[in-house]
Amino acid sequence: MKKTKDKNTEKRKFSFKKIKIPKPFFCRAYDKITNDPGFIKKMEKLNRISVYLHIPLAFLICFIMEWLSRHSFSQAIGFVTGHPFAYFFNSYFIFAVLSLVYLSKRQSFWRIIISALFIIFGIVNSIILTNRVTPFGFTDLAMIGDLLTMQNTKYFTAEQAAMSVVALLIFIMLMAYRFVNGHTHEHTTKKPVRYGLIATAILTVPVLTVSFQNMGLLDTYFGNLAQGYLDNGYIYGFGTSFLGRGMSEPLGYSEKTIKNLVESTDMGESTNKTSPNIVVVLLESFYDINDSAFIKPSEDPIPYFHELEANYSTGYLKVPVVGAGTCNTEFEMLTGMSCQFFGPGEYPQKTILKKTDCESFADAVKKLGYGTHVIHNNGGNFYSRANAFSQMGFDTFTSKELLDITEYTPIGTWALDDILVDATADAMDSTPGPDFCYTITVGSHGDYPKEKVLTDPKITVECEGKDEEKTNQWEYYCNMLNNVDRFMKEYTEMFEKRGEPTLLIMFGDHLPTMGLEPNEVKSKDLFLTKYVTWNNFGMSKQDADLTSYQLVSAYLDRLGIHGGTLLDFNQSNMKKQISPYTSEFRKNLELLQYDILYGKRYAYNGVDMYPASDLTMGINDVTIDKAYIFNDLLHLYGDNFTKWSKVYVNGNKVNTNYESGQVLTISADEVDKGDTITVCQLGSNNTIFRSSNDYKL
Repeated sequence: MKKTKDKNTEKRKFSFKKIKIPKPFFCRAYDKITNDPGFIKKMEKLNRISVYLHIPLAFLICFIMEWLSRHSFSQAIGFVTGHPFAYFFNSYFIFAVLSLVYLSKRQSFWRIIISALFIIFGIVNSIILTNRVTPFGFTDLAMIGDLLTMQNTKYFTAEQAAMSVVALLIFIMLMAYRFVNGHTHEHTTKKPVRYGLIATAILTVPVLTVSFQNMGLLDTYFGNLAQGYLDNGYIYGFGTSFLGRGMSEPLGYSEKTIKNLVESTDMGESTNKTSPNIVVVLLESFYDINDSAFIKPSEDPIPYFHELEANYSTGYLKVPVVGAGTCNTEFEMLTGMSCQFFGPGEYPQKTILKKTDCESFADAVKKLGYGTHVIHNNGGNFYSRANAFSQMGFDTFTSKELLDITEYTPIGTWALDDILVDATADAMDSTPGPDFCYTITVGSHGDYPKEKVLTDPKITVECEGKDEEKTNQWEYYCNMLNNVDRFMKEYTEMFEKRGEPTLLIMFGDHLPTMGLEPNEVKSKDLFLTKYVTWNNFGMSKQDADLTSYQLVSAYLDRLGIHGGTLLDFNQSNMKKQISPYTSEFRKNLELLQYDILYGKRYAYNGVDMYPASDLTMGINDVTIDKAYIFNDLLHLYGDNFTKWSKVYVNGNKVNTNYESGQVLTISADEVDKGDTITVCQLGSNNTIFRSSNDYKL
């Protein structure tokens, strides 16, 4: 029997010798260590008392994750001493997961796998926190494709991707080798006892969670996402981003409640007479550095912004995010809804708007004959924008794939915003009546280089109390701000030349990713940015501090435009001077928001009043005029080509070289006489946004 068992075991085991493949060095090193009799005996002894060893191991893994999250050993110590119950909870969760190793005889193998997964999550979070303020949450898993497809950015460089893939492959190979060739250990504890331990450890996690929340030892809502993770621990923070998605049915939700709420906030018919163009511009990471005492620039980086501030309506804007999460400020501004009712770190455009349409201010103005457009010099699929803008009812979306972008910021990460001027004019020219345009800039987007990049900067900066790296970052940022300020002036001048009545609203989506502290900003609030306006039809200057979900409602009210559910709700409450920070306002907003996004849509009498639009990507047609072969290349001549133009031959994509907005080339070997050629504008994941005419060779 013994010989038979050995023979069967030998057959089951994977052998590098049998298939004549040399073992990788890490497998040879593993064999040398693990086949040592002393090592095997020691591991068997440790496995017998492993349940006790899991306690310090769990505390150690948790400490390492917090160390990685903070990029600081001393701050990790501060978390342990300052938030001991949160540290205990996060460690206990790890302990509970480690108990799963007792389901298998390969305890050591699964212990390594579980420990490594926790550490990998900590490393991913640590890397992400070097590029933005908000930590890695569950919703980010849905955005990995977006991050990997972003070109010319520092979110995830090619070098980082290669190193990550290599490290992950080595780990997977080693674990696979260990699984096949590793030792098993018979359990010394009976199965009912082991299963009872596992069940107890797992089932006490939710009990402990609720108990700690009720005692105020763990937070149930993060006003500041980043701070929430720091105060409650990364594992708890990530868990809330997973379990706390969407909205729960609010207390008191009913058909009667919703209909009474809609009726009581009805603003009546629109009284708008002038029908001006309405243009809203999101200024990426825009911050008025005059509001910070420690930054001393050689000259004002944003003189035009301050000129507008002095002559037109302006104020502070309360936004839902700091340092990142642009699309949440965007969502609030376009819909009149608030992100405070979603789970921590959730992006509604990546979750609920994937499966349902959403009433927006674009829908409200379309009733009055407005054309509705979005213009953005970044990817159309990032933050699922192409889908989201369709769900919000927009007519057209011109993303970077439809723009002939040739100029970038000094480190090549982001397109300059100047191209948005003509792109907006093209969008407005495409419709006969007034227009509602939403324009998104990227020129002052992070990450900001710590080394000195600008050899002869227009604006130099001194930063009191900051080191050289931080000073370099602020100097770079101030010069990018100056570019944005120039764009704002060119943008306004374009509207002046058009001569059409126009209201322009420009606002910062969040403060830059620069580690600002509340005491370093004039407002003492990191969630306050600024907005400024311009108009050419005599709208008076009326300054007001607003929330991002009130911003458009307030100015549509001044124009006499009403008629949307959230539009009327916000306008009615502002008329009644009900603060958005009162419990009454929050309760009613939550009820309406839930009804429209998750409920039975009593506000619409159960009818889908605002279905998704058939969104058109881009304004200008992509055309092929002629083609000829020269020097083994097929030269295609046409118009509106971009760096994201790809040639398809008989429906198959081929390697394409962008030469200019009028010329593309491909290898002559790819085509034969009689083939049909099409040029497609491709977004991430090979999404075809727009196609040219078919051209037959």
